[in-house]
Amino acid sequence: MLPKYIVLLPGDGIGREIMDAAKIVLQSVATEYGHHFKFYEHEIGGEAIDQYGHPLPEETVQACQSADAVLLGAVGGEKWDNQPAHLRPEQGLLGIRKTLGVFANLRPIKSFSPLLHASPLKESVVKDSDILIVRELTSGLYFGEPSKRGNYGKSAIDTMYYHTDEIERIVEYAFQSAQMRNKLVTSVDKANVLETSRLWREIVHDVSKRYPEVMVEHLLVDAAAMKLMTNPNRFDVLVTENLFGDILSDEASILTGALGMLPSASLRADGVGLYEPVHGSAPDIAGEGIANPLGMILSVALMLRHSFHLHNEAKAIENAVYECLNQGYHTPDLNVKGGTEIGTLELTDIIVEQISAKSISNSILEMYA
Repeated sequence: MLPKYIVLLPGDGIGREIMDAAKIVLQSVATEYGHHFKFYEHEIGGEAIDQYGHPLPEETVQACQSADAVLLGAVGGEKWDNQPAHLRPEQGLLGIRKTLGVFANLRPIKSFSPLLHASPLKESVVKDSDILIVRELTSGLYFGEPSKRGNYGKSAIDTMYYHTDEIERIVEYAFQSAQMRNKLVTSVDKANVLETSRLWREIVHDVSKRYPEVMVEHLLVDAAAMKLMTNPNRFDVLVTENLFGDILSDEASILTGALGMLPSASLRADGVGLYEPVHGSAPDIAGEGIANPLGMILSVALMLRHSFHLHNEAKAIENAVYECLNQGYHTPDLNVKGGTEIGTLELTDIIVEQISAKSISNSILEMYA
């Protein structure tokens, strides 16, 4: 297998600590499964502003454009709150998404038994939740023109724009994902009000004809938001446009009982992706060795699955995270009843041990197959 080139963008706050954990896990996978990963580290966000005067330096852009995949830690922090809007750390994230041309944001929302009690919703509601939210990333209200203020600042205009091609490719991805899951696509829109949503619904109807084995339903975004909180188990793959996806994926994060557990992937058509946990940079605990690395480590699993097609390796990481929690090990941000509170590196070491044990077990099974 040829080496895979992975660009690491630690970013700000706890970004470096969780990125170190991700690298340790990847090195373990490489050792146990016979792979070769090459790592190249670059700056983004606030740290890049401090060093280069810009949240997304050209050197970082060039490295990411040549990578097989990109891992991002976190960006932002109060230190840079007074920067001009175009020089805020978050502009580095938006810029790298645009540079890479990623169009599909994947947000898996999966419940963890040891954390069910930590959700503000009843355990009976969130138990066994397993949802994939597929969000369109390149168009919609965030990118429409014109976007401006007028009348001496007393009025403002933002335009929601979508082209058929943009809708079709994200919907196609959702149906392909549903084929490998429980074969249900829920398309979320606001077709009773918005013209872009009526176009969206038409495209979903057309694409669905190519996937007769996949059920499809349409929900208005307000109804979808309610059902996410009252009956999340009814969903399999949920696909929607940029703004609605941004809101719904953050809303759905409470199903897990811990924001620090959530990974995400942003993909383009050739499989190159940007992978990151959904939590923030948590500058208040940076350097204390207590940052939760699990969202970052689960993002590594997404990278192995979607960019490198290493499904067994991805599953080994996910199983290691589940087993770690089932044994009660957790960082201070997680509320595991009767568990053992440990630091970032200690938690990472336990996951590596689980991956190694799984690899040895598989080798034994292969010997006697």
